[in-house]
Amino acid sequence: MDTSIFLARLLGPTMLVMGLGLLVNRSSYRTLSLEVLDSRALLFIAGLIAFVGGLAIVLTHNVWVAGWPVIITIFGWASLFAGIVRIVFSDWVARVGRRAIDSQGFLLFGIVLYLGLGAWLSYAGYVGAGT
Repeated sequence: MDTSIFLARLLGPTMLVMGLGLLVNRSSYRTLSLEVLDSRALLFIAGLIAFVGGLAIVLTHNVWVAGWPVIITIFGWASLFAGIVRIVFSDWVARVGRRAIDSQGFLLFGIVLYLGLGAWLSYAGYVGAGT
């Protein structure tokens, strides 16, 4: 199976579920996010997971083409960068994160981003792949 298809099939449903979770459980996710930001250990672990996941994507799928697979590459680089920032600048992340969580626009952006990308990647991986 092509790496792009595999990653679309992996990331698409994951993003869809995250987007649905945000949509249905807004207050719970807000509380959860604040708890993570209040814990240096959880923030470090979240950064480490983002870093390793992003690095895995970048190492296996550093594809810069004019098509949907570039979204996976951009996601990998963004995850790698987000992991580095969480690990190296955790105090700053906690401050900025608290302000972002208080913004309704940020929550709406997250919902739209996860549902949109999740639907697009799921379609590309499962339907567009010709299966």
